[in-house]
Amino acid sequence: MSAKETIAILGGTGDLGTGLAIRWSKAGYNIVIGSRTQEKADAAVAALAEISPNTPAQAMENAAAAAAGDIVVLTVPADHQISTLDGVKDSLKGKILIDVTVPLVPPKVGTVQMPPEGSAGKRAQDHLGEDVHVVSAFQNIAAHLLQQDVVIECDVLVAGNNKESRQRVIDLIKEAGMNGWHAGPIANAAAAEALTSILIQINRSGIVSHSGIKIIGQEH
Repeated sequence: MSAKETIAILGGTGDLGTGLAIRWSKAGYNIVIGSRTQEKADAAVAALAEISPNTPAQAMENAAAAAAGDIVVLTVPADHQISTLDGVKDSLKGKILIDVTVPLVPPKVGTVQMPPEGSAGKRAQDHLGEDVHVVSAFQNIAAHLLQQDVVIECDVLVAGNNKESRQRVIDLIKEAGMNGWHAGPIANAAAAEALTSILIQINRSGIVSHSGIKIIGQEH
């Protein structure tokens, strides 16, 4: 895998997008931060520089960012998922789209509430068609930990209809310092997305924070 590829992070203004930018930049990837406007993208890159001065990134509007990315990551709130995809659809053909969307419905974010399509990941795949390889991942990560130089004790479930695309994302997850696992077709994204509300409830107990999942078993 080339260390000179470009990863475009759409909606890279939040903790998750910022953290992924930091970790993948350290692994040698070129980073583009996309937002709805150039002004918002510039502000996001400036905020990233404050958090991690050694993480270079370009700022672009979403459509330009998606065109520039060899791999594209969607890190926008669920309410903006489809509207954002509408603006970049043509630039995603033939590419992997890593969708981290969780269909949380405020104020009851601790209650599982799945969309009619079954999951946000499947919603994205249905909307974009089979020309785009949608891979769902990162729903269960404590986002701000990605920004820190710490070991994250949480595995990542990776769902998508194309096995090679899932493996590519699993490789990227390893380069970001975590373990990823094949979780099957995009319909199975429902399990990881639903787990987010459960992890929120566990965190609210006050016994632990930053709860996550870990896959265990006997090695063959």
